[in-house]
Amino acid sequence: MPERTLQYESPHFLHSLFADDVGLLKEVEDAFDVSVTTRDAWLKVEGAERALDQVSGLFEDLEESRRKAGPISSAAFRFAVNAAAKAAEEKSKLSELIDHRLLGTSSKPPVTPRNQNQLSYLRSLDTHDVVFGVGPAGTGKTYLAMAYALDALKRREIDRIILTRPAVEAGEALGFLPGALEEKVLPYLRPLYDALNDMIDPAEAQKFAEKNLIEIAPLAYMRGRTLNHACVILDEAQNTSREQMFMFLTRIGEGSKCIVTGDPSQIDLRPANKSGILEAMSLLRDVEGVSFVEFEAGDVVRHPVVARIIAAYDQGRED
Repeated sequence: MPERTLQYESPHFLHSLFADDVGLLKEVEDAFDVSVTTRDAWLKVEGAERALDQVSGLFEDLEESRRKAGPISSAAFRFAVNAAAKAAEEKSKLSELIDHRLLGTSSKPPVTPRNQNQLSYLRSLDTHDVVFGVGPAGTGKTYLAMAYALDALKRREIDRIILTRPAVEAGEALGFLPGALEEKVLPYLRPLYDALNDMIDPAEAQKFAEKNLIEIAPLAYMRGRTLNHACVILDEAQNTSREQMFMFLTRIGEGSKCIVTGDPSQIDLRPANKSGILEAMSLLRDVEGVSFVEFEAGDVVRHPVVARIIAAYDQGRED
């Protein structure tokens, strides 16, 4: 049986390539039909020549990623294994994910995509004016949208960020709710604020707020505006009506970027088929400058049980 031995500078470095979990090597064996043994600072692989090439490529990708960005997580390791196993389908390598960094400070780590669809999402944001991130909760749609907008703001590619979201769940007009406009809308934009506070230092977030570089506005208040040199994020877009979606998309002005996120499986409107995101998905797919990135349950990056819950509900709806 052909074999190949991979040597590394130390046992510690080698173990960092598979998240210090030797059990993960079983996944390499299953994915490539090989036998893997390791001791000290070497790793020996036995199997067919093509499989040996694939595993060698896998560990080259892991090594490059480790040297660029530090220890490999178990999730990153599994992504790299999947990418190496599907190399013929031109799946991105782990090192390509790590190359695509946003933000990052001395106290906050940079934001990087964690799977193929997240990478496609960020690439679409680089190349399109209007990007729809569509899919289940927990896939990073809103988080990455916020990271992209903040990165663009810090690099002065835009002048401001505008956050908006329909307030369907309240069942009340915003004007009848207590408090100033920001206090009324804050509960609906909490996921965006959570993302903001997770990515940049509190002092910088305060500075942005004081200079009105980050604006919050309920969707209903967007009518009649033209938004220039801004990144506009519409969150929970599945709860927009057709008219609201059309109104929102036609607010985009010169030098602006529009990011729309939503989950068609969580429409609160009745009837559900009146959702603006469903109409947009039907009508705008072939429009130049518009891109759709569709996430799946397997892209969920929250607790692993979330993906299983989503899959169970999807199965139940089909039945």
